[in-house]
Amino acid sequence: MPVSLKPGPYGGWTNCLFLSYGSLELIITSDVGPRVISCRLNGEANLFKEYAEQLGQSGGSEWRIYGGHRLWHAPEIKPRTYSPDNKPVAYEWDGSTLTLIQDVEADTLISKRLVIKMQPDSNEATIVHELRNDGLWAISTAPWCLTVLAAGGRAILPQEPFVPFPDALLPARPLVLWPYTNMHDPRFTFAGRYIELRQDDKSPDPQKIGLRNSQEWGLYERNGTVFLKQAPLVKAAEYPDFGSNWELFTNHEMLELETLGPLTLLEPGAAVEHTEIWTISKVSEGLGAYELISALGLKH
Repeated sequence: MPVSLKPGPYGGWTNCLFLSYGSLELIITSDVGPRVISCRLNGEANLFKEYAEQLGQSGGSEWRIYGGHRLWHAPEIKPRTYSPDNKPVAYEWDGSTLTLIQDVEADTLISKRLVIKMQPDSNEATIVHELRNDGLWAISTAPWCLTVLAAGGRAILPQEPFVPFPDALLPARPLVLWPYTNMHDPRFTFAGRYIELRQDDKSPDPQKIGLRNSQEWGLYERNGTVFLKQAPLVKAAEYPDFGSNWELFTNHEMLELETLGPLTLLEPGAAVEHTEIWTISKVSEGLGAYELISALGLKH
C-alpha cells in the first residue's frame, strides 16, 4: 500500500494535506503553519488539541496557538519565539516524503521546515524539524518541538535507571522547575521509574517541568491510545532551560509533550535539524503507568 497525500479542507481551512499510511492519518495545514493539526488512527478522535475558536483563521499579526504540533525556536523569549505563523506555507511531495516550507519570519529572519515521512508497515512517522538563519549575523537558538495534546490524557517520562549508593556518587540528570511549578500538585506523580503528569480540565493552574531525558522517549495516553515520541539526546551538547531536552506543560485545556534540540550558534545561511519519531498504538484501557511502559517494551 503506498503512502497517500490528498488535499482538502479541514477545520475551516481550505488547503490542508491529508497524509496517511495504513491506519495512521496526519492532517497538515498549509494555509498557516507549518503545523500538523491532527493525528489519529482509523478515523478515531484527534489526539491533538484543537482550539475551535481559532480553526480556519489566518493572517494578521497576532500569534495564535491553533493546536496540533508546531516548531518554535528556544529559549522562550517574547516576542522572538512568538513570531506568528499565520501565512500560507509551500510544500513539496515526492511520493513518500512531504516537506513544508515557511517563508522567512520578518521579525526574526528565521525560516522553518518540517519534513514528514511515514514508515512502511507501521503506525509511525518521522518528523525532521529545521531552523535556518536567513539573517546577517549569528544567533544562538535550538529547535523546540511542541505537541499540543487533547484534554483528558496523561504524559509519562522515564526516570533514570536506578543505581544504588555508593555505586553512583554523581547526579544523573537535572529536573527543571518554573516559578509557577508546584510539585505538590496532584496531577504530578514522581515515581521510582517514571514521572507522570495528568491533564485535568478542573485544575486551572498551569504546571511545567523540564528534564534531561537520556532514555529518549516520552508518551501521552488517552483512552487506550498511545502517542509515543522518540528524540535523540546529544550527550555532549548544551541544551536550553538548564539542560532540558524534554518538557511537559499542562493547563485546564491541554497537555504539551515537548522536545528540544541542542543550543546552536547558527551562522548566517546555516540550518539546524532535530528529529522526532512518532508511533501511535493501542493498549488496554486503565493500565497503570508502569504497566503501560512495560506493555510498550520501553526502556526505563
